[in-house]
Amino acid sequence: MVILPMDSNGMEKRGKDFIKFLGTAGARFVVSRQLRASGGLWLSLGEEKILVDPGPGSLVRCLSSRPKLDPFVLSGVILTHRHLDHSNDVNIIIEAMTDGGRNRKGFLYAPRDVFAPPDSVVQTYVRAFLEKIDYLQEGKTIQHPSFTLKTPVRHNHPVETYGLKFFLPYGTVSLISDTRFFPGLIDHYRNSDILIINVVLFHEYNDERIFHLHLRQAAEIIKNIEPKVAVLTHFGITMLRKKPYLLAQDLQEQLGIRVIAASDGMTLALKELI
Repeated sequence: MVILPMDSNGMEKRGKDFIKFLGTAGARFVVSRQLRASGGLWLSLGEEKILVDPGPGSLVRCLSSRPKLDPFVLSGVILTHRHLDHSNDVNIIIEAMTDGGRNRKGFLYAPRDVFAPPDSVVQTYVRAFLEKIDYLQEGKTIQHPSFTLKTPVRHNHPVETYGLKFFLPYGTVSLISDTRFFPGLIDHYRNSDILIINVVLFHEYNDERIFHLHLRQAAEIIKNIEPKVAVLTHFGITMLRKKPYLLAQDLQEQLGIRVIAASDGMTLALKELI
């Protein structure tokens, strides 16, 4: 599914601001079997390009994208947390972004435990390739020429995890990353024009080891936040079996809010949606 106009050759006519889903896989089973890709999110915001959560296969997904997404043009990388489906390709993406370290540039924003020994996700040698490393934390605000980034609240997940709010000149795009539901999610992500939610589970499970949202919780979040567009992504196997595009259609009818089920390679033209 591509939410962009096409030119006469069938190629996407991209404006400056878009999000491309380089993968929509969630949970270990779907990622390890690549039932959906796990490359993360590519954001083009003004003159800045950002890659969020480059999981397994992110570099390949960038280079095989049509049109190709060249990691060398990236302004930086953001990790919402350290789990492999969100961070596996971070080192090779930094290498590609900096031409193997020959062109020191770019930023990396990530929770502090991403860098914690003895199993740091980001290798020490690639850190020197970056111009800036900054730690995400609850209530953090980072100013950029094209956007303001906020991490409004720490999520309820086994490792340090944050969602993202991008404040743009024409609206707000938010990502609710992996988390167990808590009421503060609704308050902290209010006033989002586009709301992207990681929905791993279809059913609710009575299992204290599960720290992910299920579909009914996602529906409650969307209902209370009332974004202009909600996008479901990061699907586990129970969601895939129920066909996410059908679930999105049902939610749209129930809530009266536009709901999209992300697919691998889908591109959203932000200004057209907001």
